[in-house]
Amino acid sequence: MNKNESKYFNTAVKMDEALIALLEKKEFSYITVKEICEAAGVNRSTFYLHYENTADLLKEATQHILNRFQSYFMIDTESISARFTQTDRQNLLFITPEYLTPYLTFIRDNRRLFKTVMREFGSMGFDQVYHKMFTYIFDPILAQFAFPAHTRTYVMKFYLSGITAIAMEWLANDCTDGIDTMIEIITECVLGKLKIDGQTF
Repeated sequence: MNKNESKYFNTAVKMDEALIALLEKKEFSYITVKEICEAAGVNRSTFYLHYENTADLLKEATQHILNRFQSYFMIDTESISARFTQTDRQNLLFITPEYLTPYLTFIRDNRRLFKTVMREFGSMGFDQVYHKMFTYIFDPILAQFAFPAHTRTYVMKFYLSGITAIAMEWLANDCTDGIDTMIEIITECVLGKLKIDGQTF
């Protein structure tokens, strides 16, 4: 990376972070270029040198968040889709400590950011991200588990909504429960563990 590229990168990060910070306080539609520039410590000409409008910056900020999220995972997320035809179904389960630990650690370390993403899910374009994940990851996995095609979106929304609800409740409690405890709760809710008269079903 040369000096100019480094300067652009640093400026972009400042503006990404400025927009994310503003999103914690107000809806995207009410955020102005002036507010972003003031928060980032840059002038308007610098903003328009890199972006056409705030929506353009929002796309970049969304990718910035995704990059931060992916940095928590030690596994090669790019190779996940290659597993679908090369492994047994047991290895297609993502409700494991391997995946839940980095997910929950990210939430704990980025509490306000996670809340912001949940509130601005549509405007930040994460609905499109979900659509891609469903198409290339979730749908093939559910197919391996023999879920009929017309039920898969319902099933995935059920699971993801449940996990998100648990995460939001955890945040509401200031993440006082440990990550291992949360993994156990999520695993039991998703994979199921019913105890009757001391027996586990």
